[in-house]
Amino acid sequence: MPPPVATPPTAAEQVPDWLTRQSRTNRDGLALLDDTTRLTWGELDSAVGQFAGSLARRGIGPGDRVGLLAGNSCQLAVAVHALRRVGAVLVPLNARLTLPEVAGLAQAGETVAVITDDEHAALATGASGSVWSLAELASETGRPALSSSVIDLTAVQSVVFTSGTTGSPKGAQLTYGNWYWGAVGSAIHLGHLPSDRWLAVLPLFHVGGLAILFRSAITGVPVEIHRRFDPARVWHALTHGTTLASLVPTTLAQLVETESSARVPTTARVILVGGAGTPPGLIERAVACGLPVAPTYGLTETASQVATLRPDRVRGRVGFSGQPLPTTELRIDGEPGRAGEILVRGRTVMRGYVGPDSGLEPDGWFRTGDIGELDDQGYLTVHDRRTDLIVSGGENVYPAEVETVLLAHPGVAEVAVVGRADPRWGTVPVAFVVPRSDTTIDTDSLASHSRRSLAGYKVPTAFLVVDALPRTASGKVRRAELREAVRTMPDPT
Repeated sequence: MPPPVATPPTAAEQVPDWLTRQSRTNRDGLALLDDTTRLTWGELDSAVGQFAGSLARRGIGPGDRVGLLAGNSCQLAVAVHALRRVGAVLVPLNARLTLPEVAGLAQAGETVAVITDDEHAALATGASGSVWSLAELASETGRPALSSSVIDLTAVQSVVFTSGTTGSPKGAQLTYGNWYWGAVGSAIHLGHLPSDRWLAVLPLFHVGGLAILFRSAITGVPVEIHRRFDPARVWHALTHGTTLASLVPTTLAQLVETESSARVPTTARVILVGGAGTPPGLIERAVACGLPVAPTYGLTETASQVATLRPDRVRGRVGFSGQPLPTTELRIDGEPGRAGEILVRGRTVMRGYVGPDSGLEPDGWFRTGDIGELDDQGYLTVHDRRTDLIVSGGENVYPAEVETVLLAHPGVAEVAVVGRADPRWGTVPVAFVVPRSDTTIDTDSLASHSRRSLAGYKVPTAFLVVDALPRTASGKVRRAELREAVRTMPDPT
């Protein structure tokens, strides 16, 4: 039987290439800036063409998956757009992970090469057999790749790794359409002004950071890129041209802590806060500082935003995550008026996970695993950010992954990891450990063992030695009991 023939996308599934369009209509307008570089749309388009030419000369073409392991910079943004120009699929790699973690994701993503900067070159070299320098690709001369006329919205743009409660990596296949409709929905929901400028301090390997780059190219909003979060620099940006910014609760808390009467966010109009549940008290403090915060609920599988509470509606609805974007549909699986699992459907929802299980229902709904409620005006309240997931400083920590590492310790018989509230990081992991018979566990050795295989934010802040773990009749750990035990005990650190 002959293989199926791919059907060309219809006109309704195509849009003009957004970067080419910005270059033609706003050639001298600001597109990107960081500590050392400032690019207009025309200059960005030219840089992308040169970078794409370098990729093409190395044999990168349509469908090839290329890893990107680098810190925030204009060069990284150029690389993202250049991969699109040659038709390759971006696989962003978390620069905070350890070598075994990065190597595992590069392999699972079936990357043919990894592009990296000087800071992460050693990590990239250990994780991939083919590593290319970001700076060398950007500076190489030769024939540039031609600009595209249209973008196929059905094509996969990136494979962004997330994980389920089992801790095994899942690659969410995000299409150009996911990013496009997310940008359109965000612009409609939050407004779009000619004077807008977006501040990117989130890592650009995260879905929230990538979303900024695509919103920029699609809507023509310039982006100011910071290498890392610095409260003083962010406050300066909020008073010198920045109108839009994306933060996580941890960085918002640091921003509020450095607040002074001399700093008033005179130019900012929307500060998205997502990545984890934001404490109502923090939202109230931010509002008191004059910050136009917009709590948001989003997922990797939905190309970032699902629902957002606009700043002008925060005062009366602290604790809510807002209404869904106009390009997204939400429902609660449960009894009307009561909490249940949040389901999402629409053009921002991924094509599916890499592998045989797409992760989607037959009718297109995506089960988030999160518990929430919708009121009669469509405002969402999120009660739990997945049952077992720990979100620490905006980073996901999956208990099963940490438990697997600890179980490799020769003195550990059983282990369960849960989250504990933390004033700085929001939540931190804590491990309950059952030692092997006739074994005395040194908690310092457990910490050292963990650090060899896990990123720093995944290492438990405390190791509590217990005789046994509470279990159900079927043998599952009663994690709710452990979370309650941690909540009521003195600070174990």
